[in-house]
Amino acid sequence: MTMMTPPPLEQQEDEEILVPHQELTEGPQPMEVLSAETANALESQQVEDPPTFKYRWTIENFSRLNAKKLYSDIFYVGGYKWRVLIFPKGNNVDHLSMYLDVADSATLPYGWSRYAQFALAIVNQVHGKYTIRKDTQHQFNGRESDWGFTSFMSLSELYDPSRGYLVNDTCVIDAEVTVRKVIDYWSYDSKKETGYVGLKNQGATCYMNSLLQTLYHIPYFRKAVYHMPTTENDMPSGSIPLALQSLFYKLQYSDNSVATKELTKSFGWDTYDSFMQHDVQELNRVLCEKLEDKMKGTVVEGTIQHLFEGHHMNYIECINVDYKSTRKESFYDLQLDVKGCRDVYSSFDKYVEVERLEGDNKYQAENHGLQDAKKGVLFIDFPPVLQLQLKRFEYDFMRDTMVKINDRYEFPLQLDLDRDNGKYLSPDADRRVRNLYTLHSVLVHSGGVHGGHYYAFIRPTLSDQWFKFDDERVTKEDAKKALEEQYGGEEELPQTNPGFNNSPFKFTKYSNAYMLVYIRESDKEKIMCDVDEKDIAEHLRIRLKKEQEEKEHKKKEKAEAHLYTIIKVARNEDLIEQIGKDMFFDLVDHDKVRAFRIQKQLPFNHFKEDVFKEFGIPVQFQRFWLWAKRQNHTYRPNRPLTPQEEAQSVGQLREVSNKTHNAELKLLLEVDIGPDLHFLPPPPKTKEDILLFFKVYDPEKENLRFVGRLFVKALGKPTEILSKLNELAEFPPNEEIDLYEEIKFEPNVMCEHIDMRMSFKSSQLEDGDIICYQKSLTSANRNQFRYPDVPSFLEYVRNRQVVHFRSLEKPKEDDFSLELSKLFTYDDVVERVARQLGVDDSSKIRLTSHNCYSQQPKPQPIKYRGVDHLLDMLVHYNQTSDILYYEILDIPLPELQGLKTLKVAFHHATKEEVAIHTIRLPKNSTVADVINDLKTKVELSHPDAEVRLLEVFYHKIYKIFPPGEKIENINDQYWTLRAEEIPEEEKSLGLHDRMIHVYHFTRDSNQNQMQVQNFGEPFFLVIKEGETLADIKIRIQTKLQVPDDEFSKWKFAFISLGRPEYLQDSDIVSNRFQRRDIYGAWEQYLGLEHSDTAPKKAYTTNQNRHTFEKPVKIYN
Repeated sequence: MTMMTPPPLEQQEDEEILVPHQELTEGPQPMEVLSAETANALESQQVEDPPTFKYRWTIENFSRLNAKKLYSDIFYVGGYKWRVLIFPKGNNVDHLSMYLDVADSATLPYGWSRYAQFALAIVNQVHGKYTIRKDTQHQFNGRESDWGFTSFMSLSELYDPSRGYLVNDTCVIDAEVTVRKVIDYWSYDSKKETGYVGLKNQGATCYMNSLLQTLYHIPYFRKAVYHMPTTENDMPSGSIPLALQSLFYKLQYSDNSVATKELTKSFGWDTYDSFMQHDVQELNRVLCEKLEDKMKGTVVEGTIQHLFEGHHMNYIECINVDYKSTRKESFYDLQLDVKGCRDVYSSFDKYVEVERLEGDNKYQAENHGLQDAKKGVLFIDFPPVLQLQLKRFEYDFMRDTMVKINDRYEFPLQLDLDRDNGKYLSPDADRRVRNLYTLHSVLVHSGGVHGGHYYAFIRPTLSDQWFKFDDERVTKEDAKKALEEQYGGEEELPQTNPGFNNSPFKFTKYSNAYMLVYIRESDKEKIMCDVDEKDIAEHLRIRLKKEQEEKEHKKKEKAEAHLYTIIKVARNEDLIEQIGKDMFFDLVDHDKVRAFRIQKQLPFNHFKEDVFKEFGIPVQFQRFWLWAKRQNHTYRPNRPLTPQEEAQSVGQLREVSNKTHNAELKLLLEVDIGPDLHFLPPPPKTKEDILLFFKVYDPEKENLRFVGRLFVKALGKPTEILSKLNELAEFPPNEEIDLYEEIKFEPNVMCEHIDMRMSFKSSQLEDGDIICYQKSLTSANRNQFRYPDVPSFLEYVRNRQVVHFRSLEKPKEDDFSLELSKLFTYDDVVERVARQLGVDDSSKIRLTSHNCYSQQPKPQPIKYRGVDHLLDMLVHYNQTSDILYYEILDIPLPELQGLKTLKVAFHHATKEEVAIHTIRLPKNSTVADVINDLKTKVELSHPDAEVRLLEVFYHKIYKIFPPGEKIENINDQYWTLRAEEIPEEEKSLGLHDRMIHVYHFTRDSNQNQMQVQNFGEPFFLVIKEGETLADIKIRIQTKLQVPDDEFSKWKFAFISLGRPEYLQDSDIVSNRFQRRDIYGAWEQYLGLEHSDTAPKKAYTTNQNRHTFEKPVKIYN
């Protein structure tokens, strides 16, 4: 996929930088930065497999290496010499640095280059699945003869012997290198080679592209999308149906790769979302849910259910009594286990595996009490299009992290779900339906858990020919590539490197299937239907054909651009139209004037005929001026064209006038009109004549407008043209006026008063200069106006900024807008905001800046007088925003900044109530101060009750705060702070008493994944030496006030590191808990297993998720 370098974010986690190796020094480095998901842009299409070599480098006495950098032996791939380069102590970073190097780069001829895809890995010699591998590709050349990862893995992790990367002080490095012939990426034509086109990547949207291609190539789905009602007034960027219709139409009829920006805009995504690596499975569900909703009430209502919805039955059947409980559930996709399963069939076997509920795990059957029972899942029906999500990612409890499962996992071309006499089917299933499926598409993930690349292998017509859809590129592939090579697992190759042992070693395949789509044979004809133009709404065909024609026209223009010159002609009418509306400085925006596309060889005099046809101005009355860019960055008319120049060709004239050699020629058309409104010939122009342009300013209306141009004599004085200027401005003939020269506006406004008594030459005025004038003001009436004169008005215009203010509580909604000056001080800005909001004390206004890339408020607000000017509030890196967020505080901000604010949830000792209290104390306060302040706000069970403060996270207690701990560093943004009374039993612990953690949990049996999930409020419990579970249960039931019938269904387990060990009533609980302290004891607890009956609510606590794990949301 083509990965653009994302803009700087507030904080990027797991940032990975691929760089040519440099001896890094302190300070910024001139290096190319790419993401780990670097482009497959130069991947070549091969008739046969490209040469690949796997090399293992074993380094002994690793921790005792003194060299700053170390090279491996040379190995050969594709006839080229390669080696691995490492920096054992990091290339001036606290990470191991590792690169692939062209070994003989110094002796290669000038202009050499070679292209390789490669992976580098540090082998975990204890647990192979924890091997750290990173892959990329690069075009190696004389300037960049090595490429790789400056921050490959942290040195602390590498050198920690318990981690398994250094065993007996030996480090093992694997390199896998594939050398490909370089075919010009831009010359490859997917449509010509395959008949299909790809999708452009917006940054990290390969995961979306692979899914969209899969859905597009299900013709029934595409036809349904085409038949969703849309109108010609809809805009694709605001309508998901229209954007998807547009995308599918272009995939069907375009000759080039198709952009997805309209679609992601219709999702409500900003640019930042396009750089987020998301999950295909999640996007698939969210998109289908959204389309299902949009299809309601239309002719295609129910399409999503019809295509993708199947049903299964969850059942519990008693063994010894006649009782069976069943529940029917629908699914749009099935999540299949990969770990521990060799293929799809064994995953289905595991899915319908029967669980025995017996012993302590008996089932509470209605009217029958506790019974031995069987629990399982069987399928009532399968959908026509079966989507299988392979669980390649799972949580590793030992490492407390997500890991990717790269185990070998096979999937068949034909899938028979009626096998073994329909063992997957429920008794209610319709056995007349033949559940034989053929494989349609294989979505592949290449890489690790923290990122990678997605692409898809698809059989668009279910023929024997497979195609690989990899972002913009579509290639023909054989069945082996699409199936066997995507099984994953390990590959064993003999070690053939001279000087090393030749024992075989294994390499993990990091590219493997992640999602499979099967189509039922009996529905194949219906699903793989014809889709043609008659399925597409006429307004859509017209719109898209027009877009295509415009695109072709632009393409043709671009191809012929070298034969033409664009001539942009500015006239008096343009200056009148634009000045005071679109622009205030200079004279005209050349992009908004009439442009002519003229062949370069055409004589300029012939072009004047075109001007006559366009504007009706006879050739003899036209005079053209060239524009020039001055040293102060203004752009002004410079001189008229000479008769000799007008006799030249347009191309020659452009070269004379344009030093930057672009394709444009910019001209000013001077036309004189007499009192009778007839055209006049241009007046003679001598060196003594100066062409000046005039603008008039009205301080009452705060309005600036263009009124005309005049020729003046260089030695003449402004006093000689006063009556003419008054006439142009429609002032009385004898009106006193002040004149100013508009000199420049970058980086600051420069506008100087003109002395009426001096000549134009003495005032250094020349052709193209601009004079702004206004009625003279007395010192008395100047105070009536905000901007009394031209300089103050131009200064205001230069710095004015409309700012959109949003409440911090509703960060997506504009509340009000204010026109401010970028030069306003902090006090000026908050004063204007307070006035708008009707707040008397402006110091109670707190502002927060906008992050232009995430389109969110910055995490930290602006401190009181923490910036000098409004501009400082709006600038984010090199971008300027026009959004600020506000809060109205209950105390002045300077006072608040000296305080620490904590939100504390107080749990009453005897009542089932929780009250959230906001505690504000000086930052140097302690936890004891928080508790004392809280005691004044809450109702205690008795006046002498002791209170403690706890840190709770995801329904577990992580810490009891010592009373003396300073509150300044306590973070309640991520953790819940809980206050509670200390029970009497905990105050007087006996010698053999234990205080243990007790948490509620449920086991998620969804998709057969028996994972412990905590919920509810955790608590402490004192247990006595020799106390049985039966004794403890009585105390727990009393504490929680659970009714008998409900409590009888609860199970109790000792849980260590997420693994439950169920307890019997006779078990001595204290024997399981040997640790006396409770700090860090949350990994061992007494678990109360029962159903979570509390209403579900969004969990807002930031879980420090990696960016690629951010939930997919479609907002529109």
